[in-house]
Amino acid sequence: MRAMAAKGAHVIGAARNLEKAEEACASVEGRTTPVVCELTDFDTVVACSQTVAALDEPLDILICNAGIMALPERELVYGLEKQFVVNHLGHFLLTRRVMPQLEASPEARVVVLSSIGYKQAPPEGIQFDNLDWAENYSPFTAYGQSKLANALFSRELARRMAGTTVYSNSVHPGFVATNLGRYIMGRPADPDEPLRPGFKTPVQGAATQVYVATDPRLDGVSGYYFEDCNPVEPEGPHMQDDALAQKLWEVSDDLVADYLG
Repeated sequence: MRAMAAKGAHVIGAARNLEKAEEACASVEGRTTPVVCELTDFDTVVACSQTVAALDEPLDILICNAGIMALPERELVYGLEKQFVVNHLGHFLLTRRVMPQLEASPEARVVVLSSIGYKQAPPEGIQFDNLDWAENYSPFTAYGQSKLANALFSRELARRMAGTTVYSNSVHPGFVATNLGRYIMGRPADPDEPLRPGFKTPVQGAATQVYVATDPRLDGVSGYYFEDCNPVEPEGPHMQDDALAQKLWEVSDDLVADYLG
């Protein structure tokens, strides 16, 4: 938000509640608009998209970067495992809802935060018959599935928007010292604590997503996965599985059908 607002962008800052959104927007210089988007509540996702539409402006950049990681106990939202809902399905719905604003832009970029955690997804990639994880819940495997879903969604979006001026790429931000890891650490992140080896500060962690969202050298680039400001070839059989990506889109579409309008 800070990097983009400083360069003159109008940043729509979405957060789980209005207080958090207003606090974030007030923390930077530039034009910002706070909006509520609680990804576990699809009604607020719809309301967020309606607020964006009411601004009556093209949407040049959409960064889908909210997330939760490694919930120690299985939690359900809409009868589905919570990490899948927050990390993937809420962003899927939001993107679908604001597509008219993206298509109105001369060039729109969608940046979806995946993670190297995709490597921890189940052997079959996405367990379509176990999306509630009623069987054999594993915090990191469920997280890995949601991060694989992020990348597959971005890839399928790029395929579906081929020939248009809407481009989509996914990103691994690195291991970043934020509260995303609170369930692993057992406590909130301490900004004054020395970084663990291999970890990034939040500013460093934002670099790749800002690069993919704004760098003019990436005009027209779509369907890639980035780490450390470079496209990389993901490992394993699933990240570039177009049949799996298409099935995920179709299943996700059915799951949020009542909210697509």
